[in-house]
Amino acid sequence: MQTHNLGYPRIGSNRELKKACEQYWQRRIDGRQLEQTARAIRNNNWQLQKDAGIDLIPVNDFSFYDQVLDTCLMTGAIPERYHPLMEREHLNDLDLLFAMARGYQQNGYDLTAMEMTKWFDTNYHYIVPEFKKDQQFSLFSPAIIHQFTEAKKAGFTAKPVLIGPVTFLLSGKEKEAGFHRIDLLKKLLPVYIEVLEKLDACGAFYVQMDEPCLALDLSEQEQQALVTAYTTLQNRVPNIKIILTNYFDCFGKNLETALRLPVHTLHLDLVRCPSQLDDILATGFVAGRTHLSLGIVDGRNIWKNNFQQSLALIEKAQQKIGANRIWLAPSCSLLHVPCDLDLEKDETVLTPEIKQWLAFAKQKLWEVATLKQLAANPGDPAAKNGYEENQRCIQTRNTSSLIHNEAVKSRVAAIKDADAQRASAFTVRKKKQQDLLQLPFFPTTTIGSFPQTKEVRAWRAQWKQQQLTGTDYTERLREETKKVIAWQEAIGLDVLVHGEFERNDMVEYFGEQLNGFVFTQNGWVQSYGSRCVKPPVIYGDVSRPQAMTVAWSKYAQSLTQKWVKGMLTGPVTILQWSFVRDDQPRSVTCNQIALAIRDEVCDLENAGIRIIQIDEPAIREGLPLRKELQKAYLGWAVTAFRIAASGVRDETQIHTHMCYSEFNDIISSVADMDADVITIETARSQMELLNAFASFEYPNDIGPGVYDIHSPRIPSKEEMIALIEKALKFIPAGQLWVNPDCGLKTRGWEETREALIEMTKAAAALRQKAAAPLLQ
Repeated sequence: MQTHNLGYPRIGSNRELKKACEQYWQRRIDGRQLEQTARAIRNNNWQLQKDAGIDLIPVNDFSFYDQVLDTCLMTGAIPERYHPLMEREHLNDLDLLFAMARGYQQNGYDLTAMEMTKWFDTNYHYIVPEFKKDQQFSLFSPAIIHQFTEAKKAGFTAKPVLIGPVTFLLSGKEKEAGFHRIDLLKKLLPVYIEVLEKLDACGAFYVQMDEPCLALDLSEQEQQALVTAYTTLQNRVPNIKIILTNYFDCFGKNLETALRLPVHTLHLDLVRCPSQLDDILATGFVAGRTHLSLGIVDGRNIWKNNFQQSLALIEKAQQKIGANRIWLAPSCSLLHVPCDLDLEKDETVLTPEIKQWLAFAKQKLWEVATLKQLAANPGDPAAKNGYEENQRCIQTRNTSSLIHNEAVKSRVAAIKDADAQRASAFTVRKKKQQDLLQLPFFPTTTIGSFPQTKEVRAWRAQWKQQQLTGTDYTERLREETKKVIAWQEAIGLDVLVHGEFERNDMVEYFGEQLNGFVFTQNGWVQSYGSRCVKPPVIYGDVSRPQAMTVAWSKYAQSLTQKWVKGMLTGPVTILQWSFVRDDQPRSVTCNQIALAIRDEVCDLENAGIRIIQIDEPAIREGLPLRKELQKAYLGWAVTAFRIAASGVRDETQIHTHMCYSEFNDIISSVADMDADVITIETARSQMELLNAFASFEYPNDIGPGVYDIHSPRIPSKEEMIALIEKALKFIPAGQLWVNPDCGLKTRGWEETREALIEMTKAAAALRQKAAAPLLQ
């Protein structure tokens, strides 16, 4: 019985990689210094895993930005617009990678970044590969070879990790008509063969191939592509033993295909789908020689593993196939959880009672290793003590008085259908809102946040450390709010925002004011690139003890005659972007949050706020990977949003915001949310995402993002006009708003000012054209 890990957080326990990358982009350190930081993180991660008792340690799970983007560089799938950066500017691999991820606007170039979207049903964002019909592949970046030899030289038993060829192709997009990206497999496979041959020559024995596409509803063509790929790889590089990993769900209808693949080890996510172990053990798999990797420790959540339940799964597999064919692992890469619970020192932030229920990445490694010891030698004193302590913690959580609030449970049980319905249909509401708000054609707004400068962040830190009084802190933030309101008025924005300077994070800020949440000091998780988030932990029933945003919204509205949006995060996003309790259905927890947000919406309306935005960027993210489960999820998720939004009068305009998701398969549910205005990310896709809204004839107003805020490049007025005119081919002019893709918190003020001024100029130019036949 071996232990292995599918991947480890790459950001560093203290976010060393984030800080180093941002210093590199600001030219405060050079490439050599950035690589030194990366090497230190890699070696620390490998040593930590070895010390924990992990037999096979992953390499190439490290990335400076994103593992899918790394695969683009490895395979030479570099869009043509970046070729001059290689051929004329001679950018090295690292700078080319950052140009593809962030765009490139210097030396006379103005190159847009590649599109970004969610990795399956997680909050991790990956860079979307771009494919053409005549796409060519060749080994371009040998980073995986370098990382393997680095680990081997340092004395680690290394297991290279690759995104499998089929998942890589399916994660991309066709950039022209006339082919399906899976048709490119035969062109792609020679690169994978070359990589495996080089790894073989360097002494690699096992290679992990991640094929989470096996959790999707694959077509026959896609299933056959998997058979072709792995039969070819096995025949061409027989010395390499492939560990095929699927995670985030069962194999489902792909199980028969998976069992046909000539691989050494098949990995199962038994956290998301424990029943699949019975399905596999009931097949001819038992008589074969393929090993089984049991993903029994949750790689997506932070709750302590229940050893009793995990040992039952291990014992079931042992009885059927024997211990020698069993491997133990987390369910998926530990990329999705924080690094180390031991860093949580402040008991006033994370209380000992709740802390004992948790396990971060480092602790999950110990759980995997301890489960191996318990299965192999249950009488071992250390393992036995670990088991007893584990069960004690599980029991204290089950019986804790912190978790349950009967008033909250009763309120959820009393929810009626009418609680999720606005008083009138959208057409009636729109007329009333037009009469009240008096907004122009192509109204302009932003998504909510403005840049949080180092001064603002320093004030927050000083306030939390009691180096700044609450009064002084509030006064400084009020001054920032006053300045941003005045600036928005000056450039001509139509609907203003207060800037959210008081907020640390769009979920954490609300969780800090809701009962049932707890927080960490160092529980950082990578969202994309250098962007890290610190998800709250929902441990108990959720309620709102008092208003959370009303004072700031009232203050901002008092500074201007223009409308100021109230800004809230929606219940589904708060749920999805938290570590959620696993002792009740997620739908129940979501309804608890929805009622808390509903109370806030009603308080904002009573305070005179007439436009209220309830952000739901994560509603698509939570969609189950299998179609058979999606209807149930969309039913409760949409209902939760409507509960939050439906307590107001017709005249109050409800906005929502979504980003970095595909909407084609859920567009009817987006419409069912019945928001008066939806703003969405579309700039990176050049408005491609609007195809879904056009073919569906989306009935309400929509603001397609006209510039990409996740890139530092500044778009021109003409570029934004071109995007809006492209949008007009899909959406009637009377339904269109003009706005950025997302909030501006992570951007700098200089680029924000220039971009928003260009955006308001673009809207003004379009209004002048409003009488032209194109816009009628």
